Amino acid sequence: MSLLRVLSRNTILQAKNFLPTASCGVRNVSELTNLKDVLADKVPKEQEDIKAFRKNYGTKVIGEIQVDMLYGGMRGMKGLVTETSVLDPDEGIRFRGYSIPECQKVLPHAPGGEEPLPEGLFWLLMTGDVPTENQVKAISKEWADRASIPSHVVHMLNNFPNNLHPMSQFSAAICAMQSDSKFAKAYAEGVHKSTYWEHAYEDSMDLIAKLPTVAAIIYRNLYRGGSNVCPINVDLDWSANFTAMLGYEDNMFTELMRLYLTIHSDHEGGNVSAHTTHLVGSALSDPYLSFAAGMNGLAGPLHGLANQEVLMWVTKLQEQLGGEVSNDQLKEFIWNTLQSGQVVPGYGHAVLRKTDPRYMCQREFALKHLPTDPMFKLVAQLHDVVPDVLLEHGKAKNPWPNVDAHSGVLLQHYGMTEMSYYTVLFGVSRALGVLASLVWDRALGLPLERPKSMSTKGLKKLVGA
Repeated sequence: MSLLRVLSRNTILQAKNFLPTASCGVRNVSELTNLKDVLADKVPKEQEDIKAFRKNYGTKVIGEIQVDMLYGGMRGMKGLVTETSVLDPDEGIRFRGYSIPECQKVLPHAPGGEEPLPEGLFWLLMTGDVPTENQVKAISKEWADRASIPSHVVHMLNNFPNNLHPMSQFSAAICAMQSDSKFAKAYAEGVHKSTYWEHAYEDSMDLIAKLPTVAAIIYRNLYRGGSNVCPINVDLDWSANFTAMLGYEDNMFTELMRLYLTIHSDHEGGNVSAHTTHLVGSALSDPYLSFAAGMNGLAGPLHGLANQEVLMWVTKLQEQLGGEVSNDQLKEFIWNTLQSGQVVPGYGHAVLRKTDPRYMCQREFALKHLPTDPMFKLVAQLHDVVPDVLLEHGKAKNPWPNVDAHSGVLLQHYGMTEMSYYTVLFGVSRALGVLASLVWDRALGLPLERPKSMSTKGLKKLVGA
């Protein structure tokens, strides 16, 4: 039976809201609050569209490969399909076509809040549609219902040594939760590949629901003397439950976390965490194993660990130069950093050729809520000084600040001073994007990823060197 027929059947059997009634006929998909039912309607349509597209344009050449691309980390190669977001060098990130400022306007907010709820961004990434408030509330409740983690994982987390990095604990816990993988169980039972996306969806929803609890236990164990994590409140949204479990009571910190978890969620498919999750998932590893692999990539200093590196560098700057510093003093410090063979953390980007929009929305948050914070004022001053130095240095293709240049300042302002933990927050957020993509990888039947590699000798022969 084809996937189209299976999903059509499942839509009829599972999504009762689709059934006609005597008075109103078929209900609109926008009225459904069960995300899986909405996907069951969209998946077969997307499959047919892509099938037709490939039939008509499958042999169309879309770019050329240069030798420097092979040696330069495959930069600029068009080699992946990622439906959830696109990163334009000049415009920045768009989530399913929506810029960050547009997402801040159109996605539902918490009552009394101004920042978008990550649940709404996840619905958008999964479906391409802006959700209603009821749809977002349904996601919040479903994640609260799925949030409990296995007892053996709690035991493992509580017995990790304090010198084990938070990201190592985070990744290990994700792997350990694989014992509950519905995808792995279904695959072992021999389910038809046409249903893989449904089991990947179930694992992804479970994972996203459980990650704040895992992250909160790590935080409490390392920085709060092992104090107990408060239970999930089914009446709170995902971010509010997370900050409560971390032990923060400031409503503005929760607002910051809603923004943080939204803007760090996805950055198209070529970054290390997204590509790794996709790559491992292409081997039909379940979402737990795939996401854990992505988190190991996120932990690298050239990826997610950069937010920690930024704050360490800025803190060192403060210690050496003191409080109020002149632009000339900053320039000298920046040049000393560059001439010692180091980079200025938080500046530059593999794709972007302008200031990261994620930096800008965090800057706007700071201007609104903490304009006199000394660290924010220093970061704002660096924004005015660093690009000119990097341009004069001549090696940076993009001298503008990226997302990591600002996030640590905001977290510190509200009391989260534990820099080594920041990448865990990044990981909780990144789950939204990479797992949404993984569900669609299985829905579209994307194959095992296996690019061809060449030796330098082979390349020389190929180009006639």
